[in-house]
Amino acid sequence: MSTARHFLLDIPDLWDQADLSGEELARIRARALAATDDPREQARINDMFRQGRDVTRAARRHGALLAAGTATLYADGLFMAYGMVFAVTTPEGQELTLPVLSAQLGVSTATGVAPKDRVITSVDLPHAGKAARVTGTETTRLTGDIDVRLLTMHTMVPVPGTADDFLVVTLASPNLPLKEEVYDLFDAITSTFRFVAADGRQAVAAGPAAG
Repeated sequence: MSTARHFLLDIPDLWDQADLSGEELARIRARALAATDDPREQARINDMFRQGRDVTRAARRHGALLAAGTATLYADGLFMAYGMVFAVTTPEGQELTLPVLSAQLGVSTATGVAPKDRVITSVDLPHAGKAARVTGTETTRLTGDIDVRLLTMHTMVPVPGTADDFLVVTLASPNLPLKEEVYDLFDAITSTFRFVAADGRQAVAAGPAAG
């Protein structure tokens, strides 16, 4: 039986725990479009906002326990990112090792193959212990004819008190030129993840096997 009652993840102040498809998104999109007269840049902005809407809708359809995101206009451009948490259970008879994980996470949905820059590691989260992580630039199919490239970070955290249950923290951004900064941000967000037991204390599980 799991000793964890719920999880907590600190979301940056400018991120909303809601679908990026409402009035706030429309307001930011209008500001971003007004900031440039370049038709190509305006088309790129429209594409990014459409991607944001479709990513968060897809997360809801797939049963995300948490879906959050940001569309923030800075002086040097638009930054968009999305965060989701999913519950997964290891199939009976399987052990979650890094080789098994590599076959399941970080694979581009549009092509069915792993991105060339995919990296599989184990990390030690400050409040949740050992976890497995996959990063890479994935090509994700949003609709039948629309693909988008996203910087992604998936971190699979064991649920305390269970052998087969995990929560996957997935973070993604279409801002490919900001790869280093994006991954630093994603790591900082994921590092705040923690499980909380019924008595209010943190609960920590053993991490996935590396073999």
